[in-house]
Amino acid sequence: MSIRAFKRDDLPAIFRIYDSSKLDELKFEDTLFTLLPLENDKVRLNGLLESDIYVYEDLNCIVGYAAVYGKEIRALFVSSESRGKGVGKTLFVFSLSLIQEQAYLYVVRSNKRAKQLYQEHGFNVIDTFETTYNQEPVVAQKMVRTVLAPKQRG
Repeated sequence: MSIRAFKRDDLPAIFRIYDSSKLDELKFEDTLFTLLPLENDKVRLNGLLESDIYVYEDLNCIVGYAAVYGKEIRALFVSSESRGKGVGKTLFVFSLSLIQEQAYLYVVRSNKRAKQLYQEHGFNVIDTFETTYNQEPVVAQKMVRTVLAPKQRG
């Protein structure tokens, strides 16, 4: 098991993980969403590709990935067969280690499992707003983690 920088050859695995996982983050919404495959979602794909992407490999198979853009954790997806094994948490902690300042991310309000992980690492909701996924409304939240300056830590 290891985390490494993304290579262009990793795109098919990333598409597979995203496409099999995206609707899971929306499953507690009242709306029934239809998947817009990542390779057809120009906005999300462009946002991903302009980020620093890291993949989690297990036995030479990519089972998860994360993307960081500046201070934002822009993506964190784990294949369904690898969930509950610490892959997401490991990718998340790795992503946080790359951000020296105040980190932030966006999450679907009803995605309690993800929000719990983020809160365990010091993130708090600072904004709630409506956005869309595949032209359907969804309520999202911005979460921020404040990093204390060295003299404030202790």
